[in-house]
Amino acid sequence: MTKMLIKMFVKEYESTEKASVRTAYGVMASVVGVVCNLLLFCIKGGIGLVLQSVSVTADAFNNLSDAGSSILSVLGVKMAEKPADREHPFGHGRVEYIAAFVMAFLVMQVGFSFFKDALAKIQNPQVMQFRLVLVIILILTILVKIWLALFYKKIGKSIDSQMFKAVAADAMSDVLVTSSTIISLFTWEITGMNIDGWIGVVVALGVIWAGVSIAKDTIEPLLGEAVSMETYQMLTKFVENYEGIIGSHDLIVHNYGPGRSMASIHAEVPNDADIEYSHEIIDKIEREAKEKLDIFLVIHMDPIETKNEVVIQTKSTVENVVLNLHHEMSIHDFRMVEGKEQVNLIFDLIIPHDYSEIQKENAKKNIQVQMQAYDEKYQCVITAEKSFIAQDE
Repeated sequence: MTKMLIKMFVKEYESTEKASVRTAYGVMASVVGVVCNLLLFCIKGGIGLVLQSVSVTADAFNNLSDAGSSILSVLGVKMAEKPADREHPFGHGRVEYIAAFVMAFLVMQVGFSFFKDALAKIQNPQVMQFRLVLVIILILTILVKIWLALFYKKIGKSIDSQMFKAVAADAMSDVLVTSSTIISLFTWEITGMNIDGWIGVVVALGVIWAGVSIAKDTIEPLLGEAVSMETYQMLTKFVENYEGIIGSHDLIVHNYGPGRSMASIHAEVPNDADIEYSHEIIDKIEREAKEKLDIFLVIHMDPIETKNEVVIQTKSTVENVVLNLHHEMSIHDFRMVEGKEQVNLIFDLIIPHDYSEIQKENAKKNIQVQMQAYDEKYQCVITAEKSFIAQDE
């Protein structure tokens, strides 16, 4: 059914890199969400009134908040589609993250409200009414929510939307919430125990947790995330595949919304290559990165020694020393400057993110000591920095 809806309402649905297509996906998904959640609100609200169940009523209003979230997502994707202007040269794509962030707080507000109601119900429990037909209806609403969660997940994956991925997670949490409600009804029917208030607490906490999860997932790209290993490998491979490029480092990616990225990278070229030739290659890479990857790429050119055997061997020695200190450490921008009384080994050192200032200084001293064991003239001039690449756990 999801594929059918996409083909019916999204033109050029395979061209998800286009802003207009992403917007069409978002609007279609949001409308489906509004319709489904309003329907669930009416059904569950009616059941809650009949059963006099705070947990069912809480679940119903959670669906109403989900409908509101779907409306917010429509506004989010529409505003995110706006092109770049003088004030926002990278476009308005982050509006989608902001909309999801606002949605997270609305979800949490509903959760806190019903948490208060559930506590009141624990203190003053009321008689519940078990009706099998109403329970069956609740089970059917669970099936609707499962489909909606899978629907949102597919949309989120298709257009790489953190907002719809978060909404999918929220929908799946609703499945667990409604299932808990059904458990409380069966418990009342079988044992006569009224655990409705306690289940209502579980419902409320589930809603609150869903809101917190959405907030966490959407605030990370706003704060600035480390480059994923997948993106790192893709971009470095793209750059290094060009003739005349012998390596790369210091990749930084700035996310301005789904499908809107600006990146910078240092490309290593032979230090004896013609500078105009290397510059022409750099220009070509930047141009084709925009055409093929839709990434605004800025490249800094670093000259690297490729023929001096002494420099190459000394660099290899430093790399081995560094790797033996920590598997996450590496070096780049290595230069060797010989003087009368000392030889300066100048390079940048990548250290683990969890290194303290003391650990950083100790690492630099350790490298210095080990390199002077090879040659007492060696003087290491080290710039220590941390990587912008996300490390695998």
